[in-house]
Amino acid sequence: MPRKVKANELKINRLRQRRYEAAFGDAEGYERQRAKGKLSARERIQRLVDRNSFTELDLFATHRAEGLETGSRRVAGDGVVTGFAKIDGRDVLLFSHDATVFGGSLGEVFAEKVCKVMDLALRNRVPLIGINDSGGARIQEGVVSLAGYAEIFWRNVESSGVIPQLSLILGPCTGGAVYSPAMTDFVFMVHDVGYMFITGPEVVRVTTGEEVTFDQLGGAEVHNTRSGVAHFLAQDEQECFEQTRRLLTFLPQNSESPPPYRVPTDDPERADPGLATIIPDDPREPYEIRDVIRMVMDGADFMEVQPLHAMNIVVGFARLDGHAVGVVANQPKVMAGALDIDASEKAARFVRFCDAFNLPLVTFVDVPGFLPGTAQEHGGIIRHGSKLLYAFSEATVPKLTVITRKAYGGAYCVMCSKHIRADFNVAWPTAEIAVMGPEGAVNIVYRRELDAAKDRAAKRAELVRDYSERFANPYIAAERGYIDDVIEPGRTRAVLIRALREARGKDRRRAPRWHGNIPL
Repeated sequence: MPRKVKANELKINRLRQRRYEAAFGDAEGYERQRAKGKLSARERIQRLVDRNSFTELDLFATHRAEGLETGSRRVAGDGVVTGFAKIDGRDVLLFSHDATVFGGSLGEVFAEKVCKVMDLALRNRVPLIGINDSGGARIQEGVVSLAGYAEIFWRNVESSGVIPQLSLILGPCTGGAVYSPAMTDFVFMVHDVGYMFITGPEVVRVTTGEEVTFDQLGGAEVHNTRSGVAHFLAQDEQECFEQTRRLLTFLPQNSESPPPYRVPTDDPERADPGLATIIPDDPREPYEIRDVIRMVMDGADFMEVQPLHAMNIVVGFARLDGHAVGVVANQPKVMAGALDIDASEKAARFVRFCDAFNLPLVTFVDVPGFLPGTAQEHGGIIRHGSKLLYAFSEATVPKLTVITRKAYGGAYCVMCSKHIRADFNVAWPTAEIAVMGPEGAVNIVYRRELDAAKDRAAKRAELVRDYSERFANPYIAAERGYIDDVIEPGRTRAVLIRALREARGKDRRRAPRWHGNIPL
């Protein structure tokens, strides 16, 4: 005689059916995503996090709007997938926009789901990851949608500097939707898939007459090269997930936790003879600062941030004796390493992130000054350059500085000098610490002697040689204690590791105040 199905079993079967329909019911929507070369919201999470670690929240939530076009269509999840998971065994909170539901547009319930995981992330002090693929505010829900965005923005600010916030742009991100990613710590974009803009090409055409494509207006390349809105560019979604996972290996769970430590396999006393010959004899000849960074850091491993934007300065993450550190370095191959508006902002934001999350700063200096010209002056280089000065001065994490070659004028002060409270400053014998370069200094200081000289070129060459020997070297600064030592380049790694071991125990307390007023 067949067994009678109990009421509880029917309910469990009904639950399983509803869960399946909620997660996989819209086959046509998934096919539309795949036709665009995009994964579904849940597939993205599964590719990003550790296998079988994702627990979804609010799977059955639906919108509450009535009397609108959406009123008769109540889709479980309401356009966003939220929950918690693990990445490399570490807890994270996530949300992933589902573009198959009302175009991924944000309504009241959608916003409530996102706010819930944001609150959980802040309360539990774990990183928050947002996967963005949304058409913006849900027009049918009107001001309720705008209120939902504002609630998200407020939480971004509350979480800033407390937990790492990462944004993956894997589809359109338009209108109000762009502000939340812009306030997070790092933005990842995928080529030909991710877009960010306040107003789309059609609105631009109508209002300004400009004809512009999605890519030209707000594509991944634009924001990685020109605007500086994005930090990482990926060729496809899988590469984006790999970049995200790698970045997290350098970041702590929150502002009160130490960064991840990995037992080093690289000898802390390792010397690299290549550093002794990397600086060219001609002071105007460039070299690759990334080579210096890799020679010094553990395993030559360096994850650069914003590698395509403001390329005259290099920032990124590495490890020194197993400890994650932030690296800031002038790039002599681009604009001779001079600081300009974009480089100052790029580095300042990176420095402030590192300071917020206990990441020691290692700075390599080869800077001839700030970039001259009317475009820079009228664009506010004074104010923007001050941001980097402010950021380095404000930072209380261990700060270690190596001057490899040029360190001229105000840029010497700005690039984490001893005078703005760097903990450890050294220079290579090739360092030139002065108000300006020998050529410019001779033109100003010895102008009358040059005018009176019979052979102006010979006299000028003589004065440049004399000035270089007397001033364009690290020893006057060393005599005054402005640098702690002049070291052989090959010993840089060992010297920095010893300094880091000492500085990691520093007292980071500051005088109480609400906050400073950075020159924004």
